[in-house]
Amino acid sequence: MTLTYGVAALGRPTFDVPFAEEKLSAAFAAFEAAGIKTVGPRDLLYDAEAAERAVAEMTEAGAIDALVILQITFTDATMTVKLAQEATAPVAIWAVPEPRIGGRLRLNAFCGLNLAAHALGKAGVAHRWLYADPERPNLAEDLRALAVPSVIKQSATTKSNAQVSEQSQKALDALNGATISVVGEHPAGFDTCAYDSAALKQLAGVEVNTIDLENLFDKAKSASAERAASVRAKAEENVSGLDGVDQTQLDRSFRLFCALEDIQKETNAKSLAVRCWPETFTEYGCAACGPMAMMNENKVPSACEADVYGSLSALLLQELSGDPVWMADLVDLDFDDNTGVFWHCGLAPLSMCDPEFNAEATIHTNRKMPLLHQFPLKPGEVTIARLSQSRNETKLVIGGAEFIRMPMAFTGTSGVVRFPLSTRAFCDKIMDEGLEHHFAIAYGDYRGQLREIAAALDIPVLELD
Repeated sequence: MTLTYGVAALGRPTFDVPFAEEKLSAAFAAFEAAGIKTVGPRDLLYDAEAAERAVAEMTEAGAIDALVILQITFTDATMTVKLAQEATAPVAIWAVPEPRIGGRLRLNAFCGLNLAAHALGKAGVAHRWLYADPERPNLAEDLRALAVPSVIKQSATTKSNAQVSEQSQKALDALNGATISVVGEHPAGFDTCAYDSAALKQLAGVEVNTIDLENLFDKAKSASAERAASVRAKAEENVSGLDGVDQTQLDRSFRLFCALEDIQKETNAKSLAVRCWPETFTEYGCAACGPMAMMNENKVPSACEADVYGSLSALLLQELSGDPVWMADLVDLDFDDNTGVFWHCGLAPLSMCDPEFNAEATIHTNRKMPLLHQFPLKPGEVTIARLSQSRNETKLVIGGAEFIRMPMAFTGTSGVVRFPLSTRAFCDKIMDEGLEHHFAIAYGDYRGQLREIAAALDIPVLELD
């Protein structure tokens, strides 16, 4: 039976476009090898206008057996949701992996798939998904299966009835009355970072304080040269290569850290959520990753992309562990060697650096500005947590993993992990539940305490292992 797919290939021009185009060509070759006819543009779609043209072209071509959204690079979920909601055929998303060769994250397609699955889950749109290299052998069967209609599976959450220990109650008491200061709004198409301040207040007694980005930038610009120099001197004790990056932009980064410190103190915030891009690059002129990593090290969890629930998740883990916590993207899963990679541009606190590696200063791989920290994560057992709103239900996501000592997978801060479950089973849970793309990570095992906290808050638990 000949199948016809409408194909929309999504990309973002800040990633490695030549490499993305290679993967795109290979994907269309794989469709042809599987005996699947495709309709729609064969170019990368970079914006909503291009997506509209793709829809028009597919509509003109007639009936299709499936709409396949090719997640060639990371994108937000705006185009995905629009395409899926207008589809009259089964919807599927195919994301392509990239090699872990220690360089830039050239595509970051898995993170785009994760973001899309969350958005479609909240919108109630059933879909299939595939994460596979287009040149993988024996791919035809998986590609043809994308036309099979999907259903939204019943949630795998459970209710915990654990008794609350003294340690867990102490963490809950620390949250009650705590303030999270959110700077700016989350980027468009990042449904994962949406928040409900009233719901957080009712759930855990947490207050959300909002601040304009311009306020942050004004504070950074007014920071004294002496204060910025003091921040630099402290950074030089632990981070090499500061002299090798643009010095004007580096100074802006240190001043941005000063501004974050001021906002934290003025608002008495226990954690922050910051719209870290694009305006910190395009309007202010530096990367926010390094300054936010420094706040993390100072035990003020700082979530990028203005992710308030992510910030609260990190704060909860910090209260349990007593140590700095990291919020990261899951950017790759290898179903063959059973490992995954957690990564963020340069957000990890320095105390998480592998002791066999010297932390380095670097630039943002897409925007080419400092300051970012660069190092692989130290080996050890970790707890993964997320206060989630997937499928429009508040739940606590709990998992465990182990960072293993491996060469740095990607530039910035990243760590290779093994999970108690198979990597494929771990991925199935994330995609089937439509979880957010940000996870809070702390060294140590706090899964039992998190179950106790979920019981106290009367919310269900989703176990990742």
